Amino acid sequence: MDIQQYMATVGEQARGASRAMARATAGDKNAALSAIAGALRAHRSAILDANQRDLARGRDSGLDAALLDRLELTPERFDGMVEGLEQVIALADPVGGITDLNYRPSGIQVGKMRVPLGVIGIIYESRPNVTIDAAALCLKSGNAAILRGGSEAIDSNQAIAECLRIGLREAGLPETAVQVIETTDRAAVGELITHPEWVDVIVPRGGKGLIERISNDARVPVIKHLDGNCHVYIDAQADAGKAIKVAYNAKTQRYGTCNTMETLLVHAGIAERVLPELAAQYQAAGVELRGCERSRALLDGIGEATETDWAEEYLAPVLAIKLVDGLDEALEHIHRYSSGHTESIITENYTLARRFLAEVDSSSVMVNASTRFADGFEYGLGAEIGISTDKLHARGPVGLEGLTGQKWVVLGDGHVRT
Repeated sequence: MDIQQYMATVGEQARGASRAMARATAGDKNAALSAIAGALRAHRSAILDANQRDLARGRDSGLDAALLDRLELTPERFDGMVEGLEQVIALADPVGGITDLNYRPSGIQVGKMRVPLGVIGIIYESRPNVTIDAAALCLKSGNAAILRGGSEAIDSNQAIAECLRIGLREAGLPETAVQVIETTDRAAVGELITHPEWVDVIVPRGGKGLIERISNDARVPVIKHLDGNCHVYIDAQADAGKAIKVAYNAKTQRYGTCNTMETLLVHAGIAERVLPELAAQYQAAGVELRGCERSRALLDGIGEATETDWAEEYLAPVLAIKLVDGLDEALEHIHRYSSGHTESIITENYTLARRFLAEVDSSSVMVNASTRFADGFEYGLGAEIGISTDKLHARGPVGLEGLTGQKWVVLGDGHVRT
């Protein structure tokens, strides 16, 4: 396969499809999404079988546990994928909405209209559900999409791609509105990220190495996050039961996700009430604990946390623990080591909670809740294209609105400038 020619064809088809998507009505887009949902259900067995082939190949090639977890499409995850698609159907279409419409002294009306971005390129690893999440959000927001999944999920993604084509065809929209790259050749990525004439924005989802490469080499704007070093801080005025429940869930509900807690900060004044019980629960779940000197003095059998641990996104059953003397020390630690993804405080003190919300500079900041809620599905977005730790254009879970921009509109009735 000539990769340059193949990607040129994909890019030109996407650009043409983006014009059709820009004029598609909300009814057109919802009809396509409904047809895709129906095709997914009809092809459920084939998709799950394809995923099993990917998993077997991944195990044979030595993929680590975190990547295999992301790759696996269980029946429950399949149902969640379809449910997320149906939630997107139920969401309001943001395209065409006009806001801030005001009369100017000249008599014209000036406002802002929400519009599609155009063609969105999405590069991701492992998770085949991203194929549907990305397609649904791009279609509903009036964009065309070029999806390049990882080689480890090629069979799953191509099985899902067939359902996308079926749904678009049934709804009368161009099948090229969503194209899933058919080659595993890495040169396709280089072509995708260096042609602004085809692609308007790139969204990379995957490991830090992938995202750094895309960010460094792209000639197209990138919406990104590099990693998810998330923190939970248990304040001295926390409810011990809530603290144990939330901190346990934040680490163990799933290990291989960017919103999983990687460092637990505990006020020294409450440590003896919560840490022994938490440590017992973590160790029973198979979590390796690495602690500061003060936490190791309190807990038996935990390793030493080094400077590297405080900045690490483990994506594994490993947790760093640090005792602090108050909110200021916790904030200083978060400011130094956080990746800007998600942080949570457990406290019954309203004033401290408000300080935490105001002073932590992350894309999601929480009070008395697990970091695992930092997710487009949980936020009511239906699904997400990714979680951005950038500060411009989109931040946090990127849903429909994050895949649109705005343009100025002016309404007049023969008005001329004097």
